[in-house]
Amino acid sequence: MQQGKTLAQILGIVCCCLFSVPVLAAERPNTDLDSDVVQEDFTEVPVESIQQFVQIYGLVQKNYVEAKSDEVLFQQAIKGLVSGLDRYSRYLSPEEYQQLLQYTEGELATVDFGLRYDVQHHQWQIQNLKEGADSSKLGLRNGLVVDKIDHQSLKELNHVQVQELLTGSIGSTMLVQLDEQRPPVSIVRNKKIEADTQAQLLHNQVLLIKVRVFQQDTANQIKHLIEDHASNRLKAVLIDLRNNPGGLLSAAVESADLFLNQGVIVSTRSRSEGDQQFQALPSNDFQNLKIGILINQRSASAAEVFTMALKEHGRAWVVGEKSYGKGVVQKLFALPNGAALQMTVSHYYTPLGHMIEGQGVTPDYLYPISGEIRDETYLENVTELLIKHK
Repeated sequence: MQQGKTLAQILGIVCCCLFSVPVLAAERPNTDLDSDVVQEDFTEVPVESIQQFVQIYGLVQKNYVEAKSDEVLFQQAIKGLVSGLDRYSRYLSPEEYQQLLQYTEGELATVDFGLRYDVQHHQWQIQNLKEGADSSKLGLRNGLVVDKIDHQSLKELNHVQVQELLTGSIGSTMLVQLDEQRPPVSIVRNKKIEADTQAQLLHNQVLLIKVRVFQQDTANQIKHLIEDHASNRLKAVLIDLRNNPGGLLSAAVESADLFLNQGVIVSTRSRSEGDQQFQALPSNDFQNLKIGILINQRSASAAEVFTMALKEHGRAWVVGEKSYGKGVVQKLFALPNGAALQMTVSHYYTPLGHMIEGQGVTPDYLYPISGEIRDETYLENVTELLIKHK
């Protein structure tokens, strides 16, 4: 009897609310992840679909091997609805939402532990994990062997590559696989690190600029670094975007604008918000400077926008590996209970109208780094290729 009453109540409530719950809406434009606060929008929901949901809900609640509360089942249903949209959209609990709001998009972070290489056993082991840390609460311990990060095996990677896998935009997550028998553990990158854009003039007179993430001042940093090293002997600039997770779209547009004097940098297309187009401003700065861009499989989002803008306008030679292929703008829709939806609302398109999402950037010259080569040697090889490229 109690079961029937519960389902009847659920059906009554849902059918009386054949409209979407009001969500919050306050825009911060031109970012990979915008935040929305209060905007009422009502959409009709088919009664037949609600009836089917309640039927399945009842079957699960009555027959599943373990008892599940109404709250748990509804949370799972909500998560399934949102996560099934694409690989980025997700439901954030109140705790996850608050954690995300503590930080500004574009800041760089790592996890609360390090990895060291055991030469004798050829394994990467967890180290410097403090008792009571978030990862410790999830079952990780010092000395445990990590087999994969985000499904990528660590066996053939060097120290630089492994460290960069641990790094990403603050609040982002990564999957840590200890071994094939255990399920992966999702770890939040919540340890903020400084992400200043760095430059190094190599012996072959190529200026190497490492951009770890696109932040508010990235374009100015790139401009000043080039000006500080400008001379008649400077042969080229190589912008290293390996493992760059993106950051601010506006920063990527401003950075690309340094090297372009006209044309579209990127456009966005949205069903709910319309289309936008970002144009380069007329400028003669750096127009005669030879530009190379180095990317890998973890170069994503704003980094791909920057790369494609310069590539399709013929202003940069792109080398490395095919990039990740994240070409979406997301918004945060805050809910009355303190939770939020992180949902895709727009797609990026290149100057020639190509979609970045799911496609990525294919380098002009495919040159992956092997586990045996030192990063310094690899960079020297890349810069020599850039110098020789016509």
